[in-house]
Amino acid sequence: MAQPLKVAIVGTGNASDLLLGPSLRAVPGIELHSVVSRDIERAEHFALVHGASAAHSAFDDAEECFADPELDAVIIATPDATHAAYAIAAAKARKHVFCEKPIATTALDARAMIDACRRAKVKLAVGYHLRFHAGHRMVADQLAVGALGKLWHMHVQWTYNAKTNDNWRAQRDLSRWWSLAGVGTHCLDMARWWMVPTCGEVTQVRAMIGKHRFGGPNDEHANVLLRFESGATAEITSSVLFESQRRVELYGEDGAAMCESTLGPYGEGTIRMKREALRWELVSPYEAELASFVRCIRENREPEVNGEEALRNLEILLHAGEAEHKNEAAAGNRR
Repeated sequence: MAQPLKVAIVGTGNASDLLLGPSLRAVPGIELHSVVSRDIERAEHFALVHGASAAHSAFDDAEECFADPELDAVIIATPDATHAAYAIAAAKARKHVFCEKPIATTALDARAMIDACRRAKVKLAVGYHLRFHAGHRMVADQLAVGALGKLWHMHVQWTYNAKTNDNWRAQRDLSRWWSLAGVGTHCLDMARWWMVPTCGEVTQVRAMIGKHRFGGPNDEHANVLLRFESGATAEITSSVLFESQRRVELYGEDGAAMCESTLGPYGEGTIRMKREALRWELVSPYEAELASFVRCIRENREPEVNGEEALRNLEILLHAGEAEHKNEAAAGNRR
């Protein structure tokens, strides 16, 4: 049997502590080897709690961690604007990279990450865990055989109510987006995953973005409209202003798919495909995506969401921002 893939986690925030760390302990063939944090005490605590295996398992210097010859891969779960530096350093050390979404905050950084991993001949996977929700995968399989006929429209809505703006995503030096990077980018990935295979690429992006509660630099609410090559459309709603039912609606000429409460980390919710309920085994999407990452490395194949796919998602986020600036300029000219 092959030795477990030894990985380092960079970043000890909630995603690492509550989702990635526990998933590493649950997935066969992969183990937490070491931890990087800007605060060495946090790294030491995380390594202890999550059972890091290395004799020297806690670091406050990423390059020192990546220099470990026993280390195989790196999981990057740090603020969005820092992804590129860590990914490029990992690639230079010949470590495979799993990066949380969005891949970066600029197309230039994303391309640099892709190029660095390609030169080093290491894998680059990006963490869009909703693709590994077992119910979502059932829908994708049915769409592949034309279960809904020609697809015409998709609506994805994911919101929550942030009581304060102390989240790091609200800060421009750490992220370029708040609601769009927290949850909206997942919604965009869902739309691309289900629609691009038969509807073609996104050809038009429009957006309306609000910043009216806290007045910070990053979006608090966003509606993003997409048009695909086929003429089909999609609408993405993300927000930190209010709670709502998390839902996905997909409409085709022969019926619809409806997902309720499936947008989240646990693989739960309900799905109706042409009014018939789907049934699936409840599996953690985080565990499933890490297991897929292991297989990609072992079998030398591309991750389902590789750097290029994640870059296309990022480009839509960037176009949404540009579209909103045009809207604001047009409104200013009318005053």
